[in-house]
Amino acid sequence: MDSKKRSSTETEGSKERGLVHVWQAGSYSVTPERLPGWGGKTVLQAALGVKHGVLLTEDGEVYSFGTLPWKSEPAEICPNSPILENALVGQYVVTVASGSFHSGAVTESGVVYMWGENSAGQCAVANQQYVPEPNPVSISDSETSSLVAVRILQLACGEEHTLALSISREIWAWGTGCQLGLITTAFPVTKPQKVEHLAGRVVLQVACGAFHSLALVQCLPSQDLKPVPERCNQCSQLLITMTDKEDHVIISDSHCCPLGVTLSEAQAENQASTAISPCTETLDSQGEVFENMLVGKDLPVAADTDVGNVQTMGGDAISSQQDVVGTTEISSAGNVPSYPDTQAVNEYMAELSDHSGRENSENGEKPVPAQPLVEEAVPNLHSPPTTSTSALNSLVVSCASAVGVRVAATYEAGALSLKKVMNFYNTASCEPGTQAGSSSIGPEGLKDSREEQVKQESMQGKKSSSLVDIREEESEGGSRRLSLPGLLSQVSPRLLRKAARVKTRTVVLTPTYSGEADALLPSLRTEVWTWGKGKEGQLGHGDVLPRLQPLCVKCLDGKEVIYLEAGGYHSLALTAKSQVYSWGSNTFGQLGHYDFPTTVPRLAKVNSENGVWSIAAGQDYSLFLVDTEDFQPGLYYSGRQDPAEGDNLPENHSGTKTPVLLSCSKLGYISRVTAGKDSYLALVDKNVMGYIASLHELATTERRFYSKLSDIKSQILRPLLSLENLGTASTVQLLQEVASRFSKLCYLIGQHGASLSNFLHGIKEARSLVILKHASLFLDSYTEYCTSITNFLVMGGFQLLAKPAIDFLNKNQELFQDLSEANDENTQLMEILNTLFFLPIRRLHNYAKVLLKLATCFEVTSPDYQKLQDSSSCYESLALHLGRKRKEAEYTLGFWKTFPGKMTDSLRKPERRLLCESSNRALSLQHAGRFSVNWFILFNDALVHAQFSTHHVFPLATLWAEPLSEEAGGVNGLKITTPEEQFTLISSTPQEKTKWLRAISQAVDQALRGTADLPPYGSGSGIQRQEPPISRSAKYTFYKDPRLKDATYDGRWLSGKPHGRGVLKWPDGKMYSGMFKNGLEDGYGEYRIPNKALNKEDHYVGHWKEGKMCGQGVYSYASGEVFEGCFQDNMRHGHGLLRSGKLTSSSPSMFIGQWVMDKKAGYGVFDDITRGEKYMGMWQDDVCQGNGVVVTQFGLYYEGNFHLNKMMGNGVLLSEDDTIYEGEFSDDWTLSGKCLLKHKTF
Repeated sequence: MDSKKRSSTETEGSKERGLVHVWQAGSYSVTPERLPGWGGKTVLQAALGVKHGVLLTEDGEVYSFGTLPWKSEPAEICPNSPILENALVGQYVVTVASGSFHSGAVTESGVVYMWGENSAGQCAVANQQYVPEPNPVSISDSETSSLVAVRILQLACGEEHTLALSISREIWAWGTGCQLGLITTAFPVTKPQKVEHLAGRVVLQVACGAFHSLALVQCLPSQDLKPVPERCNQCSQLLITMTDKEDHVIISDSHCCPLGVTLSEAQAENQASTAISPCTETLDSQGEVFENMLVGKDLPVAADTDVGNVQTMGGDAISSQQDVVGTTEISSAGNVPSYPDTQAVNEYMAELSDHSGRENSENGEKPVPAQPLVEEAVPNLHSPPTTSTSALNSLVVSCASAVGVRVAATYEAGALSLKKVMNFYNTASCEPGTQAGSSSIGPEGLKDSREEQVKQESMQGKKSSSLVDIREEESEGGSRRLSLPGLLSQVSPRLLRKAARVKTRTVVLTPTYSGEADALLPSLRTEVWTWGKGKEGQLGHGDVLPRLQPLCVKCLDGKEVIYLEAGGYHSLALTAKSQVYSWGSNTFGQLGHYDFPTTVPRLAKVNSENGVWSIAAGQDYSLFLVDTEDFQPGLYYSGRQDPAEGDNLPENHSGTKTPVLLSCSKLGYISRVTAGKDSYLALVDKNVMGYIASLHELATTERRFYSKLSDIKSQILRPLLSLENLGTASTVQLLQEVASRFSKLCYLIGQHGASLSNFLHGIKEARSLVILKHASLFLDSYTEYCTSITNFLVMGGFQLLAKPAIDFLNKNQELFQDLSEANDENTQLMEILNTLFFLPIRRLHNYAKVLLKLATCFEVTSPDYQKLQDSSSCYESLALHLGRKRKEAEYTLGFWKTFPGKMTDSLRKPERRLLCESSNRALSLQHAGRFSVNWFILFNDALVHAQFSTHHVFPLATLWAEPLSEEAGGVNGLKITTPEEQFTLISSTPQEKTKWLRAISQAVDQALRGTADLPPYGSGSGIQRQEPPISRSAKYTFYKDPRLKDATYDGRWLSGKPHGRGVLKWPDGKMYSGMFKNGLEDGYGEYRIPNKALNKEDHYVGHWKEGKMCGQGVYSYASGEVFEGCFQDNMRHGHGLLRSGKLTSSSPSMFIGQWVMDKKAGYGVFDDITRGEKYMGMWQDDVCQGNGVVVTQFGLYYEGNFHLNKMMGNGVLLSEDDTIYEGEFSDDWTLSGKCLLKHKTF
């Protein structure tokens, strides 16, 4: 941060920021210590390894502390105080990371520096045990340009590997192990390589555990999703299964292909090529189904109930089966299967059996014998398929006895998938010629060899289902959507129809891709991908198998994960709703819960009242930074607890039962926590002048607001949309519009909450706040939502919901009370619903309040103060404006209720608001009849004049109102001018006259402004114009004028008349586009008249005067004739040229000459191309009349008098042979009377 640009207050406060406090892991009751030997520099980020750590300061410097065995100087190996990494001096570092025994840093230019232990190549240096000083790492992409270095954004380090996230959102890896995600058998990898499996995807963050890796990946836009194949390409199993629950349908696409996992550790190096990228199915999805169905029989479970919080016997049974298969790894033919710890597995299964037996005894059920299952299932992994099938059948029978036939039927489908995995291992390990150390069969060969067997097993699975399901699947196979391929389904057609109906209605709650918001704020549409070793379940796929390449953790889809942390052997995922999902090793309770199994993500039980906004994962513990009521973050510890002093027995190592709140309120405001092996630290800010407290208040309230909006969306909006008989199509459409805008706003708030969490981790400059820099994003979203909800309110949407939603509302009365925080139990449910939907308006007041608090932390003359002050005023103005909009909507709704009827129903529109009406303000029509009834209603878009059963609507955009002067006898009179009518309104008092005039003028002005009625950003309240402009642009359809009836004019107006440029369209297709003056076409314009007989149009381009063609112009007739010349009163008048047809037409001709009243008159030249004659002479009434000359193409020349287009009287005829005839003509070319004939002599 540039210190010159800071205000004095902020500079003073920065001295009390980034303070480092350290705790020893396992002793959470001990008071933290300041980092020994550390000075007063502000620390922005810290990273911890096993025995060392690094600090990143505000000025981009990096310091190391702890045990540093890689240092060349003896004094630096165990320094007393943090030492500066001199190799990075001059390089502005933006982020740091630490592995177990190595460290990394990324500079502002995107260059990576690594140092520390390098035995596994984790520092990207070949053949070197230690890298003592930060060493630049060369990362280049051979696909683009090997000469251009790849710029890096973020770094993550494990024990033996390092991951880097590039500016193009791709992952680069180096080091050793399957946690790299690379397709290679040569370790260590010292030259950074791209993780190709995620190439083309937008990776948002990477995290490294000891031997596993995590990546947060942005979901693909819906249009980029490729059709999913029906079956796995490797093992031919179904990729998607659907299971019927009592009240809803569960779809699982969490298929884990047995070809997508690594071999045993002993064979991993030699046979790594057998592991294909994971693409398919484990039983964790079946476990979720099993749990949901079991609970569903006793408790009502919401549609989006989190299965992570459900602990049942069924889940234990399934997980035990997963662990049996998962811990069993492939071995060569003839060898005994190798288990990581067979005894531990057996003991674990026995413990599960006891646990299950206790549960069943309490429920009065017979315990399920789990131990015989282990003894039978494990040895049979390498037995023929029939033997393993019997083991699975016994499992199904035992399950059926415990939880009923319905659940067992579902479980049998899962057991079938497990049988395929077992049989695959049998076939793969018993293939002739396959030996340890040799390369295994490729996926295509395996597919071919297994194809027939898989078909038989698939059919056998179908036989276990009902015949109806088989027919249903076969009949629907051809018409299925590609995104939902063939389903092994237990679903009845009724439930399928119900599920489909709900889906079509709730799809509106998924906000569409917003390029602007996603570019500025963190995305919430994310997926979690994991790979590496999974012995402790830290990959989250429901098993303990390793993965060579990234695999998506399907059960976290849609959870809106925004940040990932990886501990030694466990993983954490923080969501936008301030919840934490955890999975992996839970030996010491580091997951924050004791739910089972721990191989799939489950919610950590940190604090039921407040949400988590930052997390850290150590070797065997976790840290959770939690929001509190006073906005000062609370730090919770969960994990290893060291034995008390004097007790050195290792058996006394224990863990926390539940996360424990650390006593750190006196330290200040914690902005960041970091965890290592034996210690963890926090970066703390002091609250100087309330600045830090205000920032935390803004972030905390925004996160809580998002959680509340999410609850409203999922628990209220979604069920409402799924109800039957919601009313008319327009009502449903309005509700869907509300839901869509609500969802969009909710998503924006979630993004902003995540952005504020990141903001608190950084420098914390107020001017960088998104609600300041991109205020229009928030203003527009809040305004759009308020418009949709007020439209819904005006149309009586809440009243229409009362009847179809009565049961839902009554069942969830407590939920409504909690969400609305209503203290009065007598409040009507529809009122509470109304309050909930208008919650966002209250949030705007909170923005203004907190921004004003932040402004007071700066000097009044500083730019930051002015910016915050202006923003606060802007948000407050918007809040007041939207509050007025709500009152207008409620006033309008009351009007519709007070005056029901056909007339008012026809006037009722979602966007129409009532401003005032004459039933409560005396207003009458001048010169009205004695018994006439005149009712005037002023809306925001029109003035309505109602008389008995008729009414007329005058749009405000084309309405002019002006007061009548007393001299004109218009006491308390208002003159109203519209395009076709003009009338005078008389008010009862001068005050009423003033009120109506102001109301009409403001309404007209607002109508002309359109929807852009908000005050400009930063200007405070808008300045209302005194009166609307006389000259304006508007659109109007005529209804009375005979010439313009039903025609629509769009253009400029002046005092009720079209004046200026505009377009006039008639219903029959006629159109004029050009200039107008006093309501008539005047000036240059274009006119089109369709000719239905010829299916063409007449087209005039030229000048007009007083509504008629006048002056120079070009008229193209539908017949093909074209006139270029002068017009007067819509007729050809003056000099002009008329072309008839073309040379190829039947009768082409051309006339150039004078016209009078649309007829040829005066001198003109007519060229008849068809006859080959040209006439040059006088015309009258469209005929040749008077002196003229005719020339033909045959050489004849005539000069003389014409009458009615014929030669009459004296004339001279010259023939082709130069014979001259002079005399009288009686008809065309007919000689008559005396003449003189001359012949040419030779």
